[in-house]
Amino acid sequence: MKLDARQVPGFLRDPGKCRAVLLYGDDEGLIRERAQHLTRMVAGSLNDPFRVAELDREGWTHIASEMAALAMTGGRRVVRVREVTDAALEAVRSALKSAGEALVVLEAPGLGRGRLRTFVEAAPDGATIGCYPEDGKALQDLIRGLLAEMGVGAEPEAIQWLVQAVGGDRSVVRAETEKVALLAGAGGRVDLAMARLCAGDAAGSSADEGLIAATWGRGAVADAAIERALAEGLNGVALIRMAISHLQRLHQARLRMLGGMSAADAVRALRPPVFFKAMAGVTASLALWPADALARALEEARQVEIACKLTASRPELLVRRFVAGLARQAAARARG
Repeated sequence: MKLDARQVPGFLRDPGKCRAVLLYGDDEGLIRERAQHLTRMVAGSLNDPFRVAELDREGWTHIASEMAALAMTGGRRVVRVREVTDAALEAVRSALKSAGEALVVLEAPGLGRGRLRTFVEAAPDGATIGCYPEDGKALQDLIRGLLAEMGVGAEPEAIQWLVQAVGGDRSVVRAETEKVALLAGAGGRVDLAMARLCAGDAAGSSADEGLIAATWGRGAVADAAIERALAEGLNGVALIRMAISHLQRLHQARLRMLGGMSAADAVRALRPPVFFKAMAGVTASLALWPADALARALEEARQVEIACKLTASRPELLVRRFVAGLARQAAARARG
């Protein structure tokens, strides 16, 4: 069954007897957000080792066995499968033939119409959900709602500026909205000047330059740009969130390449668009980072974000070490 926009909220609250849900489309952040929501609703947690299993491309052959497994503590299990393409069709078909009651959540950024979507839509216990960047009024409402969740209001012109500045990818929208909300503070109100400061500042440009240089393997350039961004006022938490967004976009483009796109076309398809001066660096980065390596770097970046919030260490130091590590990895890949 293919779920339309009106059916999605109810399904996310209660997937019922559905045993396989395919999350596909261009908004990788929204795919991950919905996968996490379904996991929490069914298993009660994202990281319960007895009720949640996570598989990457190397683990597709285990989908059926994980689906059939019983939770030692009782309750329904969730099997999250990352980086899904049409090549996973037989593994998914085998899983749905099994007697397991687990919910298999298939995360497939960039997946187009193909055999897997056709199969899951036709399955009596399958569902597919398209996840695409929002724009226009829907994007305005999303930003306004995210700000409201954090106890922050906004002037209409500030919302308009943010819509133009952040694009539609859910992870980018959330990161940029959180950044402006932190600046406003709980109970505060975002005005146009505040939105411009967060979404169009020089520090952000320097950070972008540094992150692209890092995944390109240009360590000295990356270090200088990151130092400049921090000197211009960017904090460590905002910087690691920008790193997460950069890696997510590279990962999204890399998955499109697995589907047959050229690197140049995959970069041009990214939303919000890559600034023309950054095209060469982003395209060159893609040549150095396979999808699985980007997935690992993303997980490490998320752990750094947690450490920035929970430890007494200076967040800026943690993030600079992480960015330097990216540059070393990229340089090693470039040397072969």
